Amino acid sequence: MESVVRVDDRGRISIPKSIREALGIKSRQLLKIRVVGDKIVLEPLESIADKYYGIVRVGKWPADLDEFLGESVLTLDDF
Repeated sequence: MESVVRVDDRGRISIPKSIREALGIKSRQLLKIRVVGDKIVLEPLESIADKYYGIVRVGKWPADLDEFLGESVLTLDDF
């Protein structure tokens, strides 16, 4: 699957809907971007909320759970 997109004045591109759907990319999801040779590679990142579901007790849920867990669970991978 491929598509041609244009880079706007601020360096942004839009990922076509068919590609987002094929890869399961959701709105506001984080992507890893890297350069491999002369190519740009984008990789969807797993939701932090999904990865650590159930291991953090929260009295009041924040608006952005991924951001909250990113700040709160900085060293869980070390355990």
